[in-house]
Formats: sequence, C-alpha cells, structure tokens
Amino acid sequence: MAQRFGGKYSPDSNGPDASQATSERPFAGKTVARAGFRSNALFLLPFPFLISAFRSEPTGLALNLGCFGLLILAAWLTRDGLRAEDAYDARKVARKPAIPRKIFGSVLTGLGLALAGLADGSLSNAVIFGGLGAVLHGFSFGLDPLVNKGMDSANRHDSERVARAITGAEGHLSAMSEAISRTRDRTLESRVDQFKATARKMFRTVEDDPRDLTAARKFLGVYLQGARDATVKFADLYTRNRDPQARTDYVALLDDLDRNFAAKTETLLLDNRTDLNIEIEVLRERLDRET
Repeated sequence: MAQRFGGKYSPDSNGPDASQATSERPFAGKTVARAGFRSNALFLLPFPFLISAFRSEPTGLALNLGCFGLLILAAWLTRDGLRAEDAYDARKVARKPAIPRKIFGSVLTGLGLALAGLADGSLSNAVIFGGLGAVLHGFSFGLDPLVNKGMDSANRHDSERVARAITGAEGHLSAMSEAISRTRDRTLESRVDQFKATARKMFRTVEDDPRDLTAARKFLGVYLQGARDATVKFADLYTRNRDPQARTDYVALLDDLDRNFAAKTETLLLDNRTDLNIEIEVLRERLDRET
C-alpha cells in the first residue's frame, strides 16, 4: 500500500507534529541490522532440494525432503540468532542468548547438506558437504555471544536486575512499533521512533549505573506499559476511522512522554555527576591526610 510522504516542503506540512517530526534525523540512533539479505537468502537456497525430492526415488525423496526441512530450520535459527546478537550488542548490560541459535544453525546446515550428499548415494560426499556447510556457515555468520556482558561478579545481582528490566522495557517499545506500523502513517512511525531513542538514552544511563534502576523503575515498567497499551488502542481506532482528534491526542501523549523521559534521564545524569563529585572530594580529603 502506498504511503503518503510528509515533510517540511510537502503541501500539507502544517500538521500538529510536522515541525517536530522533521527536527530529528530519521536514522538517528539506528544501526544496520545483521539480519539482512544474507540471512534472508538462506530461506531460498533449500528450494532446489525440494524440487529434486520429487524427481527422485523414495529414498532420494526422503533424504532431499529432510535436507530441505533442516536447511529451512537452520535459516530461521540463523536469522533469529542475528537479531538476538544485535540486541546484545546494543546494550551495555546484557545476558548471553539462552539458546545459541547461530551455532545450532551451523550444525543443522551441515546435517542438511550431509543428507543431500547421501541422496547422491555417496558417503564421502555426505561427509564433505556436511563439514564444509557447517564450517562455511560458521565463518559467514559467526558464533553467538557466549558470555554475559557488563556483569562482573561483584555487582552481578544488580546487573541481572537491570538486564531483566531493560529486556521488559525493550519488549514494550517493540510492541509500540508493531502497533503503530498498522496505521501506515510514516510521520507517526517516525515520532514513535524518536520516543524510542529518548527512552533508550534512559536505558543506557541505568546500565551505566545500576543504582539508578530504583529511580527509573516506574518509567521502565508502568509508564512504558501504559504507552504500549495506549499505542495499541490508538492503532486499532485509527485504522478504522482515521480520527484526526485521536491522532492529535496521541501525538500530544508522545510529546509528554518524550519530555518526561528526557527530563528524568537528565536528573539521573545529574545525580551520577553529584555522586562522582562526592567520591572525588572524599578521595582528595584522604590524600590530604596522607601527605
């Protein structure tokens, strides 16, 4: 479906949120996702084996269908593994993925290609295809993160609490993006992206100092959950009747959320700087006493 483009020089650029939507760079805070063309291409590669399956005798049929199924599963695991790695890299405090999806993808790729080699009636081909497939997949997509990040033994409990809170908060942001995408309104999608960038600044601040979690807990939980619920309800309403008043009210809500999250983040940063200054003064006093 075509989307209407709105911007500074568009004929209808005097909407209630036009100036704010164009004041931010559209790709600010965004990175290129690893789960792109290469991982999506993995879903196309197994189809020649599906075609070969129905041109083979019963044994070849079973082996080629098994190859097709394993390669599709490997592609799915690989793509999810890349997305999990992106989320891991974006955070300063993160737990390793519970399931090493990319490693499993490499193993399944090797097993699938081994079945393709057996379908040709050659055990040596199966070993060669399976080994090369697993190794090349591993070199192409790498391994999953295998250690927790930003969780030293001394503050492991606090770091795990922060990681759980940030994971839940990211889930609320993802739900907001999924809901607002149903409106097919590019300006609203950009406005939600801007709010997500503001919220993530708070996430990074809390990750830098886990002591801030107590002060930010309502923002990461209650307020983001309320924003998610409001976005879902607005998207349901707006997709039915394109009510301009509902749109105005929703943009006003995003503006309020953006301002309050930014103000709270600044407060957390000021508190952290105050704590640092106190630590510096205490250390200086100790040094003065020693000299």
